[in-house]
Amino acid sequence: MIVYLLKRLGAAAAILLVICALTFTIFYIAPDDPAQKACGKACTPERIEQIRDQLGLDTPIPEQFASYVRGIFAGRTYGTGSTAVECPFPCLGFSFQTNVPVQELLVSRLPVSASIAVGAAVLWLLVGVGAGVLAALRKGSWWDRTAMGAALGGISLPIYLTALVLQYLLVVVFEVLPYPRAVGLLEDPAGWFASMLMPWIALAALYAGMYARLTRTELIGVLSQNFVRTARAKGLPERTVVRRHALRPTLTPIVTVFGMDLGALLGGALITESVFGLPGVGKLAADAINSSDQPVILGVTLFAAAFIVFANVVVDLLYAVLDPRIRLGAS
Repeated sequence: MIVYLLKRLGAAAAILLVICALTFTIFYIAPDDPAQKACGKACTPERIEQIRDQLGLDTPIPEQFASYVRGIFAGRTYGTGSTAVECPFPCLGFSFQTNVPVQELLVSRLPVSASIAVGAAVLWLLVGVGAGVLAALRKGSWWDRTAMGAALGGISLPIYLTALVLQYLLVVVFEVLPYPRAVGLLEDPAGWFASMLMPWIALAALYAGMYARLTRTELIGVLSQNFVRTARAKGLPERTVVRRHALRPTLTPIVTVFGMDLGALLGGALITESVFGLPGVGKLAADAINSSDQPVILGVTLFAAAFIVFANVVVDLLYAVLDPRIRLGAS
């Protein structure tokens, strides 16, 4: 198991390094001059040269990239002498618009994105997987047709439309929920739950449909396998056959998709945060793109990629738990 984990961590580190190199190349060797972006339009050539020297943009590209990576793990200093500015670990640079360290912006926005992602994930897993299992066990029944029809409807509706409908019904018409706002979980648990409920429902309506259809398809396929027929032939109760023999292989593709989805949402749910006006990582990325704030865009990209890669490592470990053959093959 240790060898298996080390292999996965090594692969994850290599992937993150490649992603870092690609994003750095795109944003710092692009036609737009980063120094010009940092200084603004009304800026003298002398000031642009000063910024280029302070940011290290006058050094060779490999050296710039090495300094950037080194800053992520150990921090770095921009400029020299009296104009030197310390960027603490993990340094992702400074925003061109606010001059605030990018890592501080990401940390301040992460609680909102994490609240949306984790809460919605719990909801869509309970609803989606549960509905998919019942649909598979009652294949061809009215429940199966109703559940899959509702799932298809949830997948088909754009998330911004679902979000707007929820706000109109739950806030304006029935007045049962407040408009979503950024509330700390420890600061006001009830207010946090009320503010996050609509984003959770909006996201879960989309993902629950996909998980329901995936669970139904996988479980129907597993129930037709020889080992399941053997378990039934031994006289085991149907509940035991499903719980002990069918659900475990059914969960493998679901875990794969769930790891990717949750990792991506932790990196920011752009549409959901924008529609509900929540200051999460996705909203930070949208604002940075609109203002061409390159360090923030690069930081959000690496931040989201790290979550996705980490989620895949966790998925690989869960594979080893669900299927011991994977663990044995890796060792």
